[in-house]
Amino acid sequence: MITSRLPRTAPAWRPLLVPMVVLLAWDVLVTVAFQAGWIEFRGITIQYTLYGTAIALFLGFMVNASYARWWEARTLWGSIVNHSRNLGREATTFLDATSPEARPEIVGEMVRAQIAYVHALRASLREQASPPEVEVYLQGEALSRVRSSANGPTAVLSHVGQLLAEAHRRGMVDDIARVQVESTLSVLTDAQGGLERIKKTPLPVQYQFLPSFFARAFCVILPFAIFKDLQWFTPIGSGLVGMMFLLAVQVGRDLADPFLDRVHDVPMTAICRSIEIDLLEMIGAETPEAVGPVNQVLW
Repeated sequence: MITSRLPRTAPAWRPLLVPMVVLLAWDVLVTVAFQAGWIEFRGITIQYTLYGTAIALFLGFMVNASYARWWEARTLWGSIVNHSRNLGREATTFLDATSPEARPEIVGEMVRAQIAYVHALRASLREQASPPEVEVYLQGEALSRVRSSANGPTAVLSHVGQLLAEAHRRGMVDDIARVQVESTLSVLTDAQGGLERIKKTPLPVQYQFLPSFFARAFCVILPFAIFKDLQWFTPIGSGLVGMMFLLAVQVGRDLADPFLDRVHDVPMTAICRSIEIDLLEMIGAETPEAVGPVNQVLW
């Protein structure tokens, strides 16, 4: 996620470089052709303002749909942040480590497993290998189950539920508190399902292809329509308008999938590190440093 007020980062503009160079070259070619008399339109008026307005509305639908997906993803991660903190608080306050059959280590194991969960979910959404944090915060049989599972994050949540069940058998948590913790785990599962739905359901092809096609077609036609008014300044006027249309198309594409580990994505690495710090502080463990922006990009 770009943290500056303006998209100054080079990767944010790089996808537009080639289309803009091609567009400018086309505008110059059309202008020279008109001035040299190679082409001439007589009695033909292109209503480019009408076409441009219609295409702008079409692009608006695309950008709005893409931003809705990005914002929903960020909202679901906000839910995971809140309920990860809830789980840590519940584990450290509800579980009684002084009961006769208590195993005090369960509290720390639940908190650490939740840290492993958010990192596993981050890597799963980015289609990356299991991150090193999973091996740091899970050991033994639990780690083996997660490694062999088709859905690592779900396996980690299942492990947390098993720890809760063990705490209940040992008398460390009563029925009411157990129901509360189970409710927190259910909310985490729901948020994970929402994130996976966004990941596995791409923006419909009509929303991606048609706005892009019509925007580029408009950019090709535009210099023919405005040459009579702008003459030699046609490349400037056409280029500026074309840049705005191409930029709108690129914005829609950048926001459509918020989990591709690019500069426009939801900053899952920073979010997971924030959760990790909060939960480790709850159990009095040493905390890593927070993740900050790198070249105005927060990952």
